[in-house]
Amino acid sequence: MRRFSRSLAAAAVSLGLLSGCAGMADALGYNTQALNAHSAQSYQQLRVQAQRSEVLDTRSATARRVQRVFQRMKPHAEAANRTGVPFQWEMMVIRSKEMNAWAMPGGKMAVYTGLVETLNLTDDEIAAVVGHEMTHALLEHSKQAVGQKVLTGLALDIGGRVVASQTGISSEAIGLSQGLLAEYGIGLPYSRHHEREADSGGMLLMAQAGYDPRAAVTVWEKMAAYQGSGNALSGMLSTHPSNQSRIEELRRQLPSVLPVYEQNRRRR
Repeated sequence: MRRFSRSLAAAAVSLGLLSGCAGMADALGYNTQALNAHSAQSYQQLRVQAQRSEVLDTRSATARRVQRVFQRMKPHAEAANRTGVPFQWEMMVIRSKEMNAWAMPGGKMAVYTGLVETLNLTDDEIAAVVGHEMTHALLEHSKQAVGQKVLTGLALDIGGRVVASQTGISSEAIGLSQGLLAEYGIGLPYSRHHEREADSGGMLLMAQAGYDPRAAVTVWEKMAAYQGSGNALSGMLSTHPSNQSRIEELRRQLPSVLPVYEQNRRRR
């Protein structure tokens, strides 16, 4: 937002549009409820396409493991929802060598078998991935990422033109936002702050479900080792960079979530 011209920033301030990147998406009519509804429609289209392409995995041991972990964590994600709009959580497992996982607005999720099988993830490590992506959805990071892209586009493409007095948004900006929102945040790199939030929230969710939060450390260690072996980054690894500082931060958070895990591990 620092790249706003003074005139554009002044107009945006008058409309209250600088309250946050998510506010930009809200201002364009993509509030949580609307965005979740659009997300659900796109998700069902993706499911149909995956089924037609015979990559929707519902029977393999990997798919059963992912769904089992997801179902165990879902009640805790539902309890953590502070958006004011109930999520209809869903998980599909995609049979692909790609190492990827994502969550769309409203709790529509996918995990690719390549991630689980290439890294030989344990159930606890699957829970770390699922919890991480659940937290992105719960904190509406994709909406904020889209809002940031729109704000950047406004600054670069509109420059110093004052936002229209009624809506504060030009037709060009509306067109830009629609194109970006079509992605629902998938493939948009999250900020470091968002990644820290997703790591922290994911560890708590998995601990509440009785999964060992220490697996959040080992899964990123595996990712770092995979990257360090000279493998090309793709999917989740390209937008969720793993590094030593991140692993150290996860370790620092363990004392706060291990007691939660100990309280819930016997319920598994």
